[in-house]
Amino acid sequence: MKKLLCIASLFISTIVFGQESVDTQTGILSFKTETIDYGTINKNSNGNRTFSFKNTGKSPIIITSVKGSCGCTVATKPSKPIMPNETSEIGVTYDTKRVGSFSKTITVVSNASEKSKVLRIKGMISKAETTQVAVK
Repeated sequence: MKKLLCIASLFISTIVFGQESVDTQTGILSFKTETIDYGTINKNSNGNRTFSFKNTGKSPIIITSVKGSCGCTVATKPSKPIMPNETSEIGVTYDTKRVGSFSKTITVVSNASEKSKVLRIKGMISKAETTQVAVK
């Protein structure tokens, strides 16, 4: 009897704990891309980019914070909830006065199915070309 009870307990716990619990009622952040490649741009050029996304879930998404991995990367979040099937953007500004390659992250925290999402930016900043002065 003990053996049968033990086997039954093991079977039930396998069924209960073996299933993945997915909340199908939450919001889902679906980004067009999770990495933006600036390519090679000149020093002091425009460092503004946007990550576009859609809420493909069934509940509104509230983004509570967006944070760059360093002070050279500033991100802005939507100010209002993103309703199901609605699109929105997260703005990113990289400080392009630093010459050389870069790879930074932006962490998005929300009430979506994936509570924390990491986005990436990368690229290369080259020295600005010198302007030639005409000699008379």
